[in-house]
Amino acid sequence: FAVVAAEVRTRAQRSASAAREIKALIAESVATVDRGAASVSVAGGSMGDIVASVRQVNDVIERINAASAEQAQGITEVNKAVMQIDDVTQQNAALVEQAAAAAASLQEQASYLAASVAVFQLDHSASDAAAEEHAAAAGTRTERRRPELIGTAC
Repeated sequence: FAVVAAEVRTRAQRSASAAREIKALIAESVATVDRGAASVSVAGGSMGDIVASVRQVNDVIERINAASAEQAQGITEVNKAVMQIDDVTQQNAALVEQAAAAAASLQEQASYLAASVAVFQLDHSASDAAAEEHAAAAGTRTERRRPELIGTAC
């Protein structure tokens, strides 16, 4: 009986030792699971932060897109205005050319008229005397009149 009792005691000691080892392993596993849960919690918080950041980036991109569309519209309007200015400038250039041609034509006509009038001679004394006689007859003061032309054009 003593041998059986010793064997039971040995097996009981091994069982107690194994139970302690199992308890230590379970405690270590619980600690590992707790650390894993904490890591998952941190990762979840980080994922939430990332999602919030992505939403903010998306909002910024949408604002940039809207601003770009407004700028594109503004550039289109400026382009139209520049084209209108170009058209008006071309019209003004054409008008300047026409005015220059008209001025040259008027200059030519003025030169022709000056040459035509140059053949006449003016007699200032006859014109002044006639004006004084006329003024005396009318009872008004004497005004200078235009000189009369003498001679004819050739």
